Amino acid sequence: MLNTYLMFDGNCREAFGFYRSVFGSEFSILSTYADGPPEMNVPEAERDLVMHVSLPVGSSVLMGSDSCSVTPNPAPKAGNNFSISVAPRSKEECDTLLAKLSVGGMVGMPLQETFWGAYFGTVTDRFGINWMINFTLPAE
Repeated sequence: MLNTYLMFDGNCREAFGFYRSVFGSEFSILSTYADGPPEMNVPEAERDLVMHVSLPVGSSVLMGSDSCSVTPNPAPKAGNNFSISVAPRSKEECDTLLAKLSVGGMVGMPLQETFWGAYFGTVTDRFGINWMINFTLPAE
């Protein structure tokens, strides 16, 4: 499954409020940087920014977040303010996709287990397209 992930510079909540009104659906997830683990060390002024939001739109999901000084992403601007999110069926498939997409490109975040229960990584392919690879780990 492929979904679109949008990056914002502080106005994600406003944008997704607008998209919610346009598409008539409700958020399945809305979390702020304050919801992250303490070791993220998010500055107080950025704790209310959106860390992740998911809005179902038909059979797809529109996702987004605000940039934050503790994340490795550059400030969003036209051209780098979106990623294609892919949800493979296994960690092995994640590894294969990241390896193939990174040929001639650059890994932004190596695949690793995350605090939100996923095996996750990012890569920019040789054409400048940003990809997020996210496999939800089985509950233990």
